[in-house]
Amino acid sequence: MKKLTKTLFIISTLFGLGACSSTNLPKLQTVERVDLDRYQGEWHEIARIDHWFQEGCINSTANYSMRDDGDIRVLNQCDVENSDGETDEAIGRAWVVDQESNAKLKVQFPLKGIKLPFLAGDYWIIALEENYQYAMVGDPKREYLWILARNEVLPQSDLDNLLKQAKDAGFPIEQLIYKLL
Repeated sequence: MKKLTKTLFIISTLFGLGACSSTNLPKLQTVERVDLDRYQGEWHEIARIDHWFQEGCINSTANYSMRDDGDIRVLNQCDVENSDGETDEAIGRAWVVDQESNAKLKVQFPLKGIKLPFLAGDYWIIALEENYQYAMVGDPKREYLWILARNEVLPQSDLDNLLKQAKDAGFPIEQLIYKLL
């Protein structure tokens, strides 16, 4: 089993059992509504708050597709930094926890297909371009943040707007690492 698969399972545990965040943070707002059919497909990681489970990952992508059981298949892939073309991948699942908006999901990278909701991470869509060309995903504790785009490059003006929104929401944007071009 590849390193990313193992570590993403472990991080699923940490998402659910992590330390409490500061009580001074405002309630994290999500987008009003997400059309999951339009959200499907490939997303390129533009920036992220780095964590050990993505250590050494560059050129990361996430691909979302609907499963027969109504959950979402998650395929994360990346190139391994300082390797000779090595890639890594992890396959997980996500499910909607807020049916009204579809903007709050849980995501998990299970072992042997076991779905344990208490060992899943929050995946809240907090920004989404109207044509589904970019999105920003975070968690209420502000420990995780990803800026995603359909293309490998996001216009600087869009990135600046997302960074301002993330900062205003209490995310530590100074910790972001950006896609290497």
